[in-house]
Amino acid sequence: MNAYDIMIVGQLSLDINTDFGGRTERVIGGAVLCSGFAADASGAKVAVLAKGNRTVADPVKEFERKPNIAVFPVDSANCTSISNTYLTADREKRICKAISHIDPYRPEDLPDAGASIYHLAGLMVGDIGEDMIEATAKRGMCAVDVQCLLRRDEGGAMLFRDWELKKQYLPMIRFLKTDAAEAEILTGSTDRREAAKMLYDWGAKEIMITHNTEAIIYDGKQIYACPLKPRNLTGRTGRGDTTFAGYLAKRLHRGIEESLQYAAALVSLKMETPGPFMGTEADVQEYIRKFY
Repeated sequence: MNAYDIMIVGQLSLDINTDFGGRTERVIGGAVLCSGFAADASGAKVAVLAKGNRTVADPVKEFERKPNIAVFPVDSANCTSISNTYLTADREKRICKAISHIDPYRPEDLPDAGASIYHLAGLMVGDIGEDMIEATAKRGMCAVDVQCLLRRDEGGAMLFRDWELKKQYLPMIRFLKTDAAEAEILTGSTDRREAAKMLYDWGAKEIMITHNTEAIIYDGKQIYACPLKPRNLTGRTGRGDTTFAGYLAKRLHRGIEESLQYAAALVSLKMETPGPFMGTEADVQEYIRKFY
């Protein structure tokens, strides 16, 4: 029996954020943070495998608010750092620049403790390579947020490029998450539903595509869709990470439709408050009762 439901593989990031009004702040972020908090709140037994320089971003400290999450720190000479300049008040548009990178994850970084799902949540190309997809797929179900295979540091500019090895490695991926723009880069299609079907045909077993209005799932049989219903967008950062992690946490024991609705409600509620989700599963269920 596996020790954990979900092991999230991803680094913390020192983010230097400049908002639409010109105010700058330094915060600890990263997909692993929002994903970990969301999965834990959703009832999953969670571990995080966080690589980085602990003098800059210490995962043990950052997850203190979630004592049920097991933290496995992995040392790296450097910490990932990214500057985000937001061009709109709702934070939908931004300019991202890479400042520094972690050392790449390696299969030998994986602890002996097993997990049912390995959620790969890197931030840029080079963080988590195809060797980690192969290694985790042999241990359990591999779930991939494709951002870490498309977003490249090109002289500091962070640009999205297609994943050349996608057709070789998609068959190893049980759960694949993209946003609408990433899906278009991977498939060439602006139709999210058509893109999901193409990614399935190339081998991924269950595809989630997120958008600012909805999240969809395709499992090779039908398209499932659920709208997002936030009352405000002050906590928009971390939207995709929260949606995917909430979905995975529920999907272990529930069907697609129920898991997707839960994830949509979870992220809608999370978007109303900055930072990772600090509510409870009961809060999400109440949100579903009121708005879904």
